[in-house]
Amino acid sequence: MRSVTVKTSATYEVLIGSGLLQKAGEAVKKVISPCKAAIVTDSTVVHLYEETVRKSLTEAGFSVCTFVFPAGEASKNIHTLSHLLEFLAKEEMTRTDMIVALGGGVAGDMAGVAAATYLRGIDFIQIPTTLLSQVDSSIGGKTGVDFIQYKNMIGAFHQPKLVYINVNTLKSLPEREYVSGMAEVIKHSLIKDQAYYCWIRDHKDQILSKDPDTMLEMIRKSCDIKRQVVEADPKEQGERALLNFGHTLGHAVETLMDFSLLHGECVAIGCRLALKISRNRGMISEKETEEICALFDAFSLDQRFDRLTPERIIETTKSDKKMAGGHIRFILLKRIGEACIDLTVSDEEMMEVLEEELR
Repeated sequence: MRSVTVKTSATYEVLIGSGLLQKAGEAVKKVISPCKAAIVTDSTVVHLYEETVRKSLTEAGFSVCTFVFPAGEASKNIHTLSHLLEFLAKEEMTRTDMIVALGGGVAGDMAGVAAATYLRGIDFIQIPTTLLSQVDSSIGGKTGVDFIQYKNMIGAFHQPKLVYINVNTLKSLPEREYVSGMAEVIKHSLIKDQAYYCWIRDHKDQILSKDPDTMLEMIRKSCDIKRQVVEADPKEQGERALLNFGHTLGHAVETLMDFSLLHGECVAIGCRLALKISRNRGMISEKETEEICALFDAFSLDQRFDRLTPERIIETTKSDKKMAGGHIRFILLKRIGEACIDLTVSDEEMMEVLEEELR
């Protein structure tokens, strides 16, 4: 068992281990007294883990109900949120009750927004089952739903009471979704920890084979980097924006591709583009850029987006919520392990690297 303690407006534990789902109720009971618990999960995860989590919570004294939505990013919208809030009201959930997010980033975001807004805020627990949600979206309290085709346009900062990670759930994850999560893992190393970047590079075979000990250590390292950034900047007023490395152009591609590419795949695309802008500015070398891109390739994070034009991608970035004072807020790489916020990236710079990538 590994753990990471996050200290923001609230202090909570990130517990990381294997075979933990059967003990979820015990862990939750230590931070929230038995009450009504609404599990929020999707149509895929409900068949895999809902029964185990429900039984564990029930045995710990919780009364459990479950809300299920269709799996996929397309469900992360205000309409599904409305149905979820209606469900909570019909179940007569009170301020002393809680929500349990069970699944990937979509479940976590949906549950988080509902917990932040229902009755002006109730407790919630994160039980992430995908690599992407385990290393990134379940930590830090950032929640959101997509609105009029823009990612996470509506949401709130609402910290969970507990993050409960079981690496065994990765065994049931489709390979494409698993390696998609590696985009966020690599991103963490690039913005904050050169030694971690080298560790990922040196352990890529064990990571691809899902070696249990390697998984535990990798997830702990990524969770700890996320903790450091979140504690320094809980509401993304400054340093926390570094976590958006790869997301500016990546979100634009994700939206324009109608979410046919996974979030991590689009983050990897955005990271490549941001790397090349950094290279063109003389911040990192051509050799470093090629080496980092090769690491993304090793995890099959080399998806094409040829049907898009550079002009459409650039235009879409200007509607992103990451805009600051009329300028696109870009995250660039000074060196491996150190990123910076930049408001001066021009359309011409974006055009140059997009044309290079789309050749």
